[in-house]
Amino acid sequence: MSDAPALPPLLEIMARLRDPAAGCPWDREQNFRTIAPYTIEEAYEVAEACERGDAKALKDELGDLLFQVVFHARMAEEAGLFAFNDVARAITEKMLRRHPHVFGDALIADAAAQTTAWEAHKAAERAKAAGSTQPSALDGVGTALPALTRALKLQRRAARVGFDWPEVPPIFDKIDEEIDEVRQELADNAEPARLEDELGDLLFAIVNLARRLDVDPEQALRSSCRKFDRRFRHMETAIAGEGSSPSELSLDELEARWQRAKAEERRASIVDPVETKER
Repeated sequence: MSDAPALPPLLEIMARLRDPAAGCPWDREQNFRTIAPYTIEEAYEVAEACERGDAKALKDELGDLLFQVVFHARMAEEAGLFAFNDVARAITEKMLRRHPHVFGDALIADAAAQTTAWEAHKAAERAKAAGSTQPSALDGVGTALPALTRALKLQRRAARVGFDWPEVPPIFDKIDEEIDEVRQELADNAEPARLEDELGDLLFAIVNLARRLDVDPEQALRSSCRKFDRRFRHMETAIAGEGSSPSELSLDELEARWQRAKAEERRASIVDPVETKER
């Protein structure tokens, strides 16, 4: 394996792709807004590879994510805003600044104390950036985050200043309250916007429960999506083996097949618990 730096050739490839005369037409047409969804998608694919424990896929997905960083940096350089080296320099300076216990003389006892210190550094940086603007405990929580993740971060920030239930039971009460409100809107034939509002409140309350149980709601939902995908495909295969398709069966028949797929998956996990650990 060569020890030659691999980043300069990647930066050159990106420059060639964006070349106005000889570059790739698709790459030349992109801008920050059009590329952003691809960046988000690549970040999720990195997370998916991590959850599967797939080192080969992780290497590939990290490369794809790095390419997104290079893409954004190249467009910024073309606009005279900043270049890739500025991005690397900024994160280097930030890590040095936020780890005085490693790169300075500060003493931090353990990981919990480090988390507290980290948040204090971030809060100070946000306050400095805000200038005369009234600071908020919620500053810095990005609006472009996936909704479940943003809800979790907002709730964590609010909890740090005491806006939080001291115990779990009231959260269940809040969830029940939100479910009742959804039912009431349905009974009143509410407009779609009202239903959306109440369902949003219900999801927000469920995220709060996940937070208090130390469960990442985004990861939990991704896991459930994978589980649903796996079981539904298993059910489809079984039905196809009988010369039929899901659309030809009644809902009761489909539910019976679904329960059978779940039972077979559980049996398989008992036989080979390592292979099915993620289930």
